Amino acid sequence: MTQGAGQGPEVERTATLRDFRVPAYVHETGPYDPGTEPGNVAPPLEEPLEHPDGYTPTQRDLPVINRRGDTLQVTVDPAAVQAPPAATGPGPLFVVGDVHGYLDELVAALQEKGLVDSAGNWCAGTARLWFLGDFTDRGPDGIGVIDLVMRLSAEAAAAGGYCKALMGNHELLLLGAKRFGDTPVNSGAGTATFQAAWLLNGGQKYDMDRLQDHHLQWMARLDAVEEVDGHLLVHSDTTAYLDYGDSIEAVNDTVRETITRNDADEVWDLFRKFTKRFSFRDEGGADAVRSLLDTYGGTRIVHGHSPIPYLLGEVGSEDGEDNGGPHVEGPHVYADGLAIAMDGGVTMAGKLLVQQLPLEI
Repeated sequence: MTQGAGQGPEVERTATLRDFRVPAYVHETGPYDPGTEPGNVAPPLEEPLEHPDGYTPTQRDLPVINRRGDTLQVTVDPAAVQAPPAATGPGPLFVVGDVHGYLDELVAALQEKGLVDSAGNWCAGTARLWFLGDFTDRGPDGIGVIDLVMRLSAEAAAAGGYCKALMGNHELLLLGAKRFGDTPVNSGAGTATFQAAWLLNGGQKYDMDRLQDHHLQWMARLDAVEEVDGHLLVHSDTTAYLDYGDSIEAVNDTVRETITRNDADEVWDLFRKFTKRFSFRDEGGADAVRSLLDTYGGTRIVHGHSPIPYLLGEVGSEDGEDNGGPHVEGPHVYADGLAIAMDGGVTMAGKLLVQQLPLEI
């Protein structure tokens, strides 16, 4: 990433928090509680937000608005795998937005859609379920979320359906923090490390303590892009995927090879590009979407990463007494109907979204 002319390493003008109109408060450890920071109120969005060319996350990516009454973690007992139903052909297609460690909310949302039963076991037969990435960080139980997704993958396959997942920028962040720790990386904006970036962007010690080799192996093998029933599935609302190949297979191979080479600078650059956002918003957004669809196929793009309240120019309330946070009804369809945003902002007291596709405009 290049640095603006005349700027020092401490004055970064890529996608910092000013792009979100929320003050940047940096904490070295622990979850973010905006109630502890004076003046943490977003000013009115009187000007359009700038579209950064890139992002080196040496500051916090997105804030976490204080959630009152966070639910307790849920323990899901191993399930007895159900027999595949007699029906043939693929079942209905569902997508899940960013989970960020909110296991209870995820189980409740899956139950509401009839995908898991009251014990958290797969009960949807031949249904197809895609997670769009970002399983950990900010919320209370990221490893519990990964364990659930891994188990549902086995149960769904045995029942004739499937449960699959994409690579998000926070999977790369956690992989990097575990593998490279405090090793300096070439950030383009001064010294940076994966460990520091992970902590600044919601890294939870409880997740790191329970992170095991099979979790790391699972994350490292995730695809970055997939096309299903005309829906191009990605994590981030960015055109940076085009930097990694001119086909879905090429992008996924390049991403996996980059992770396998285990070079800290290469993985950091991959993480940095996957952290770009807002490419499909405002003027030129539909053309950006078309550039991906023309290259990789599909008629619509479905993504997570950027919370819907930010795409709409809204932010949550710290006190949360009147509205309980941002009001998110469901996915956000935009960019001339070509893009579907799925991050309901669960980390800011929004909503964890599970949606059946196709989604009507």
